[in-house]
Amino acid sequence: MSPLFGMGRISVDEEGDDRVESSSGNLSSGIQASLPGRYATALFDIAREAKTIEAVEASLANVRAALDGSPDFARLVASPLVSRGDAAKAVAATAATLSLDPVTTKFLGVLADNRRLPQLRAIIAAFRALAAHHRGETTAEVSSAHPLGDDQVDALKASLRQRVGRDVAVDLSVDPSLLGGLVVRIGSQMIDSSIRTRLNSLAQAMKG
Repeated sequence: MSPLFGMGRISVDEEGDDRVESSSGNLSSGIQASLPGRYATALFDIAREAKTIEAVEASLANVRAALDGSPDFARLVASPLVSRGDAAKAVAATAATLSLDPVTTKFLGVLADNRRLPQLRAIIAAFRALAAHHRGETTAEVSSAHPLGDDQVDALKASLRQRVGRDVAVDLSVDPSLLGGLVVRIGSQMIDSSIRTRLNSLAQAMKG
């Protein structure tokens, strides 16, 4: 068992059941049940202790944007064929280019060394959920056919806050296959107003 970032209290077991041990005991069992969730929990514990939750969250948002905007970077992260050394060099270069904070930079190095970069998107999503929970917010995963403007995001947050009765942090992604509209997931609830779903429903109705 090797220490994560040299901190013995939080460690990664790569020889047994891929467990990440963490001191945090007040997080949802749903997040901790998955491997990406356990990595995210370990990172969150470190960020909370270092008082850098906002910095790490901002850095992870930049990484998410890089994954969405760079097919080459996304392929490198997803590929199981890239060597540890090449993956470490790539994430170090990306961290420098994006000016990531030191904690996130070291964490990406750990993922590269443990060959867990393919889990990066899920880890980022889990960390955002943990950070939102820490702030007393609910997290909504929002997919749109086109990028949303700031005014649209603000209006969406206000609508969701009215619906769930608390502030909502939104995790935005773009899915051109939706054609238009939105798909919003809050926990087990899903609100699907996409044109794709409407067309599919119309097609089914016409068959009947």
